[in-house]
Order: sequence, then C-alpha cells, then structure tokens
Amino acid sequence: MKLLFHLTFLFLITNNFHAQSEETIEYKDGKLHYSTYGAGDPVLIINGGPGISSDGFGELAQLLSEDNRTITYDQRGTGNSKILSNNDADYTIDLMVEDIEVLRKHLGYENWIVLGHSFGGMLAYAYAAKYPERVRAMIQSHSGGMDLRLRDYPNLQDRLSRSQRDELNQLVMKISFGDTLRETRYQRAKLMAIAYLNDSTRTSEVAERLMNTDRVINSQVWANMNLINFDVSEEMKKFNKPVLILNGVDEIVHKDIAIYADSIFQDSKLILMADCGHYGWLEKPEIYLKEVKEFLKSS
Repeated sequence: MKLLFHLTFLFLITNNFHAQSEETIEYKDGKLHYSTYGAGDPVLIINGGPGISSDGFGELAQLLSEDNRTITYDQRGTGNSKILSNNDADYTIDLMVEDIEVLRKHLGYENWIVLGHSFGGMLAYAYAAKYPERVRAMIQSHSGGMDLRLRDYPNLQDRLSRSQRDELNQLVMKISFGDTLRETRYQRAKLMAIAYLNDSTRTSEVAERLMNTDRVINSQVWANMNLINFDVSEEMKKFNKPVLILNGVDEIVHKDIAIYADSIFQDSKLILMADCGHYGWLEKPEIYLKEVKEFLKSS
C-alpha cells in the first residue's frame, strides 16, 4: 500500500495562544472538546489528520479572530474528544460529519463559515455535501480534495531523494517489526516532514507534531474513505455559496486538485502560492492570511 494513505495532513506549530474558552460536550457517542477565540461571525476550523487533535491550530484561530469567533475542536478519538466504544466502526467520515453538526447545534448557530485544512478540507467537503444549508461560505486550505483523486498523484516518497526514501522505508520496516524507540519514530517523522515543507527551517517542529498522530485512527478513517469511494463532487456542483481555495505550488497535495475544485464550484476563487509547501499561513502568510481575512470580511 502506498505510504500516502498513512499520511497525516496537519498543522504543526506549538500552540502558544490561549483560547477564550474551552468546553467538552457530552453526547451519545462520548465527549467532544472544542475551543473558541474572539467574537463575531463563527468560523469553524477543521484541522488535518485524521488521527490528530486540534492542538497547534490555536495560532491560526487567533490570527483569524480579529473580526470573527473562530472555533477549533478535537476530532473524535483525539485529544480530549473521547469515543465510548472506540472500535473500527466509530471512525467513519459520516460520523465525523455528524460530530460537526453536534457542535453547531450546541453552539446555537444557524450556519457558519467552515475552513478545512488538508484532510480537514475533505471533511469540510463532506459536511457541506450533507448540510449545505449550514455552510455560509467555505475555505479549502491545502485540501485533500472532494474525492480520492489524490491517489493518482505522486505520493510523499516522491518528494524525497533516493537515499531519503531508502532510509524512510528502513525506518518504517523497523517500526513495523516492533521498534518503539522514540528516536526511530522521530527520524521517520523528520523525513516525512521534509516532504511536507518548502521551508526546511521548520522540519524539526513538523516532525514533533507528526509523532502525535494516532496511526490506528488514521488508518481506519482512510480505510473507510476508500471503502465508500469518497466522492462528493456532484454535491459540490450544486453548492452555490462562496468558496476560497488556497494551495501551494510546491507541496504534497498537487495543485491540480485545487484547480479541479475551482472548476467544479459555481462561486470560487483559487489562490496558488509559489514557493509554498503545505502550510500557507506559515510559508506565505502575506498571501494566505490576506486572502483569508478579505474572504471572511466579504462573506
């Protein structure tokens, strides 16, 4: 199996920002934890993954909270969000969509703007497909796409040199045979981080973040998406709310996925950032944050 489907798409900087409030909702599946920043029209930020908490998205939430109330949450089974039964059937894209709707109802919003990053973009697409009336506008940030066409593009290993690929494969094999040393896991994460970034100065912090991925949840969600052949492109053709699409030119998610999304929507704007990897607000903040803030003001 390609390494691609064990990737975690995520945000990877230490969260040094304090939420205005934090709360845990108890509902039928377990507990759902969320944080809020600022005040104003609501913006839900769906982090990458799957299998990783929203820790680290506080900075982005804070940056976008000048005129909005930004909301982050831990996806099911991650961070402080707990699932009661915790088996394979608990980690499906449909259930993750329902978690978002549980959060919306709890907060009492008729609708909100949804920002999905990487895998979070795929989840945002799924939510907008099922609950289009609840999405006032959508931001797709370095998104994995509205279907599984990312399988057709080069994967993580193709962004590494031959020696780096060989080293990564050796590390993956060692871990699969029971090597639990932190250093082994860190070296694997560091090589993966190199593939995500255009800015090599952030490799170490990216690697630390990658190590927090729950690989079981990650695999279960990808398996479910493959099983159902995830594809909401037909629903997105009918989606008539404004959409902002941002993507790096030099990144793990090929720009053609963003270009395809732009061709599907009735009302979308596409921003392709040159010399940018998978994290526009880190590597090209002067473009990424300007475009997102302008979009939020106009939406």
